[in-house]
Amino acid sequence: MPFSTLGFSADLLRAVAAQGDTRPTPIQLQAIPAVLSRRDVLAGAQTGTGKTAAFTLPMLHLLSKSNGQHRSPRCLVLTPTRELAAQVGESVRTYPITIWATRRRFRGSADTRRFESEG
Repeated sequence: MPFSTLGFSADLLRAVAAQGDTRPTPIQLQAIPAVLSRRDVLAGAQTGTGKTAAFTLPMLHLLSKSNGQHRSPRCLVLTPTRELAAQVGESVRTYPITIWATRRRFRGSADTRRFESEG
């Protein structure tokens, strides 16, 4: 089953193809329709199976449909480590589609009074 059957925008399909992805992985086939339906997803799979793209691709698709109509945050991704936050940020940056959105990464420490913002 190709990515084109998942209902993504043409821009996003071009961005996915530019990355060399032709078919969704099993975790993506299960998660993407649920995320597009705005349902919560809890999934686990081995490293390298496409878990990050399984939620970032439908997230980008949904954000691209908003046309900048909303000024409030439309998506929040929480990760347990800085490394995983960086991976998610890179995944979003990997798919250069035209959407009205900004991306912000925050990281904290054991001292909850101190947070740093990273572009």
